[in-house]
Formats: sequence, C-alpha cells, structure tokens
Amino acid sequence: MNKAGYQAHQKTCTTILVGKNATIDGSTMIARNEDGGDQPNPQKFVVYPANAASTTYESGANHVKIPLPGNSLRYTATPDADDSFGVWAGAGINSENVAMTATETSTTNTHVLAADPLTDDGIGEADITTLVLPYIKSAREGVVRLGELLTEYGTYESNGIAFSDHDEVWYFESIGGHHWVAIRIPDDAFVVAPNRFNIDYFDFNSNDTMSSADLEQFIADHHLNPDIDETTVNLRHIFGSATDKDRIYNNPRAWYVHQLFAKDSENEQPEDQDLPFIVYPKKKLSIDDVKFALSSHYQGTTFDPYDHVEKPIKYRPIGINRNQESHILQIRPNVPADIAGVHWLGYGPNTFNAFVPFYVSVSATPASFEKTTPTFDVSTSYWLTRVIAVIADKDFLTYQDMQARFEQQIVADNVRLQQQTDNAIQLGQTVDLEAVNQKMADNYMQAANTLLGQMTILGTKKMHLRFSVAD
Repeated sequence: MNKAGYQAHQKTCTTILVGKNATIDGSTMIARNEDGGDQPNPQKFVVYPANAASTTYESGANHVKIPLPGNSLRYTATPDADDSFGVWAGAGINSENVAMTATETSTTNTHVLAADPLTDDGIGEADITTLVLPYIKSAREGVVRLGELLTEYGTYESNGIAFSDHDEVWYFESIGGHHWVAIRIPDDAFVVAPNRFNIDYFDFNSNDTMSSADLEQFIADHHLNPDIDETTVNLRHIFGSATDKDRIYNNPRAWYVHQLFAKDSENEQPEDQDLPFIVYPKKKLSIDDVKFALSSHYQGTTFDPYDHVEKPIKYRPIGINRNQESHILQIRPNVPADIAGVHWLGYGPNTFNAFVPFYVSVSATPASFEKTTPTFDVSTSYWLTRVIAVIADKDFLTYQDMQARFEQQIVADNVRLQQQTDNAIQLGQTVDLEAVNQKMADNYMQAANTLLGQMTILGTKKMHLRFSVAD
C-alpha cells in the first residue's frame, strides 16, 4: 500500500446512529461526517448499477484481489473524485433499502496489536463499502458479510462501520488484524462515535450482538481484560485506548452531542474517558437535529472557536474544515419501498452547507453533485460550498445569520418538494425520481450561488483596501 497516499485520504470522522423509536418519524438513521486532511479531498455522488456477473475486486490501496459473487444490487455511494488510491465509496443505500456508512477511523491499544497485528495485505476504508453494500439484504447480513471478509482477509487499520435497514441499526468495530465485534443499537437509543474504539458494555450471549467466533477466548488467552470485575465485559477497556489525544480529540465530541440530546448527561465532562456508548434521548430526534450535531462547534460553551477567537482551540469540533462530505442515511417506514431510502448529502464543512434529501431508487445522480472534479470547479456543489466556507470562516459573525437563513430556506424548499413527491407516489401517480433529485440539486446550486453573491457584496464593504474619500 502507498502509505503517503493512505495518509492523504485517511478519514477522521464522526458517526451518529439513531434507532427507529428515537426518531420523530419512526425512521432509522445512520450518519457520518467523512473527514480528511486540511486540504480539500473532493467527493462525488454516484449510483452503481446492479450486476448479474461475478467479478474480482482489486483494491487500489494495496492491490489485494477478492472474488465477488454475482447478482450485486444497485446502490448509491460517495467515492473520492480522485480514485488514484482506491474507490473509497464511503456510504450509500442499496436497492433493498439497506444503508451502510464506512468508515469511522478508530483506535486500539498495543496489547491488541501485539496479539493480532494489522496486515498490509488486508482490506480497509478504500474497499469496505464496495465489498459489502451491493451484496446484503438486511443490516444483520451486512455485519455477517463484513465479519467474514475481515476474518479471511484481515485489515490494515482499525475502523467502525454502521448498517441499517427499516428495522435495525448495527455498529461494527474491527479489532486488530482479523477480529471484530458488532452490536445492535436499541430502538429507543442513539449513539455518537468519534475516532476511538466506542463499544463499551457487551453481552456475548445476546441476540443483539455478534463477534468473531473466538473473541472471548482471544481475550482470555492474551489477558486483555483490565477490569477487576470480570462479570461484565467492557470492550472499550479491553480493546480501546484512553490516551491524552482521546481526551481532547475524541471524547469532547461525544460529550457535546450528549449535552444536546441525552436525558442523563448532566454529570458528564468533556474529557471523560468512559462516556457511555448507548444513550437515550430526552426527545425524539429529527433530521435537523442530526444535521445540527454534524455541523456543531461547541456552540453555547466556552469551547466554541467562533466565540472565543482569542483563545487556542482546545477541543476538536465536529463541524470542521476537514469535512469532505457528510450524509444522513434514512430508511423511512410506512411509505412505498421506492421512496423509503433517502440519502441526505452535503459537501464541505457542515457549518456552511445544507443537506439535500436525494431519493435512492434512481440510476443516475445530478451532475452538480456527481461530476465533481479533483481540481477547482465552482459549477459543482463540492467546490461551490467550499468557497462559501472559506469566506464565511474568516468573518463568521458577519456571515452567520446569512448562512443560517440560506440553510433554513433551501432545506424547507427541498423538503416541500419531497413531501409533494411522496404524496403523489402514495396516490399511485408515476413520478420521475431522477427529475425530482435534479430539481433538488438545482435548488441547492441556485441558493448557494445567491448566498455567495450576497456574501461577496457584504464582504466588499468590509475590505481593508478602501478609502473614505470618493469622487
């Protein structure tokens, strides 16, 4: 594997999962910010077609070859615009309305890596969505397939992956080179997963957990459990890290979202190493709630970099310049299958964008979201949004309200179009979902261009290169 290439594409993300009884409309939601380095890593939105033929997959990261079965499903995805280092398909929803987001880069500890080393010729972030999402018809099947692949081929990194269908949400974490574990998120709960090993309390005998076959014996053989009370199993203590970096880089992100939504979080502190994995909300969560969390930068606290610009940034925010694309994968109940899956998508730093609710039962995506180029092109959503973010970040207080009005209006316009489309389909009318997606993309591009124009006009008046005398 090209190590420099991998580091340039490495994702440092934030994942949010919500069970169906914890959402305002009974849908399941899995969401993630796909983050990279400080420089842009352009993303695109595509649909991969179904394929009846069996094939062989070759990883662009390390050239490992893996045979793939036939009869793959159609699915949406968000790969890198530059595929030099692999596909990096990221996340999507397939034609069976199964969603997957991969991956949340995570941590482990030296004892685990000594017992089960990572392997350079295994699979990783660049491969996982492509290898799994086209071949599964439920969230549980996703866990099983990925587990089998990791057991056979191993991995060169530690990651968290989420799956959902109309009924269940699962979170999967790799352990060392060839081990793994997964847990079903309770229907009335939500999860925030930053870049660390996240699963804590675990019952190997539950129907709502899965793991590699020898995991309990692996823990015992290598003396990995540090807890005095071994009647309960805390996987984060066994497999995870509890470093100074976790205190300032990972834990505060989970803490902040808990403060926003959890009903029992008053005694939590930003640097706590044992913040709970599964938490229960004080209200039912909406798309807007999840989007706010994915865009957040510790608003209302002393850690907000925009309110305290004179101070160094203490904690890593969720909304950050490293956001490349972000998504909420929603599987909705009580609607026809063709409109149950919605791939909410936004590009660039989330604090300055808006998510578009794209239908997934399509064969093509709008050009402004699909034709992203590796080089700058403001006619595409990715680059247009990033320009807005670069300008607004330099004078956040000046542009804050303007951006908030933009987001509110464009989301309202597109959700209204979504509701009209849903109603027409439920009445038995034929609707071209690709045309609806195109209209949503056009709405976004028009509104974003208008916002950029407004920012340019306002910013011109505030330029330092000006003079009070005119003629």
